[in-house]
Amino acid sequence: MTVYVLAQFKIHNRDQYEKYATAFLPHFAQHKGTALVLDENVSVKEGIWDNTKAVLLSFPDEAAFEDWALSDEYQQIAKDRQAATEGSVVLLHGLQ
Repeated sequence: MTVYVLAQFKIHNRDQYEKYATAFLPHFAQHKGTALVLDENVSVKEGIWDNTKAVLLSFPDEAAFEDWALSDEYQQIAKDRQAATEGSVVLLHGLQ
């Protein structure tokens, strides 16, 4: 079953976030995921949005997600995102 990663966060250290962003895509490309949305120009249609960025990724299944997210290399890369932002990352399970 396809799973989706939805991340919403505020960037409070742009330089450190850019270090993460530079390393993210080359590493992500080595895994089975697809980047669907990497957006800093969100258009709010309802409610309140107080974040800087929205990210939506998809993976063919939870095992593929874990292969990427729990890899030693990504854990090192993620330290820059975690230090440069605050927000949330959730795993969503598709309908099929």
